[in-house]
Amino acid sequence: MITEKDVEFYKENGYLLVRGVFNPQEVEEMREAVDAIIQRAAQTKLDSNDAWQGDFLPKEELKKLVLKGFHDVHYHDAAFTRAIVHPNMKAVLTRIIGPNVQLHHSKMLVKPPENGAAFPMHQDYPYFPHENHSMLAASVHLDRADEENGCLRVIPGSHRQGELPHVGSYYLNHKEYPITDGIPCVAEAGDVLFFNYLTIHGSESNKSSRTRRNILFQCRDASDYPTVNTHFDWGMGLMIAGHNPDFTKVKPEFKIV
Repeated sequence: MITEKDVEFYKENGYLLVRGVFNPQEVEEMREAVDAIIQRAAQTKLDSNDAWQGDFLPKEELKKLVLKGFHDVHYHDAAFTRAIVHPNMKAVLTRIIGPNVQLHHSKMLVKPPENGAAFPMHQDYPYFPHENHSMLAASVHLDRADEENGCLRVIPGSHRQGELPHVGSYYLNHKEYPITDGIPCVAEAGDVLFFNYLTIHGSESNKSSRTRRNILFQCRDASDYPTVNTHFDWGMGLMIAGHNPDFTKVKPEFKIV
């Protein structure tokens, strides 16, 4: 699925866009699953606007922006369970991370037409820091993503800077790291963008008449342990490839309440 040259590109730049990981039928299954999750959330009155707040955009503009985001989508629809263990996904993940790959969590992000929310530049590291920094995001595109509808932007090589101070632990100083500094990762439906959790990334708002739907799988090496007990999700620790070398650390410590 990818070459040694691709692996070296990821190590050097902190990201890799892989084309055609999922075929049109698989993409359509996930689109239908996303739409159904949003409908079920609305019916149970658990629908919400997850657009980020802050000073990176004028308040009047922020009020108009909308983002549909739900965690643990593999618990809502089997289409996403199939996706994370897809042979093409495993082929890429094992080349980048190693033979033993774990799922940390999954998430869906939907930017509706014309007012889909922007994401200021940030690292994912502050949310779930780990010892060896193997953690990456695999962003599955269910629609064409371009500059018009707010595709992801990355700053190549920024992962080599290590952890950076964030505003309220959420995003980087937008004056120092404007979204426009990032290289736009234009992608088609079925493409997957893999990027390290230290890689600076963000996206502008969706100004188009098209929806931008993405599924995010956060993955890590099974031997890379968290340094802070935070961001526990159901399904954390699911083995995507290989095995867990530590029999005593197969799941996080939490209680059902």
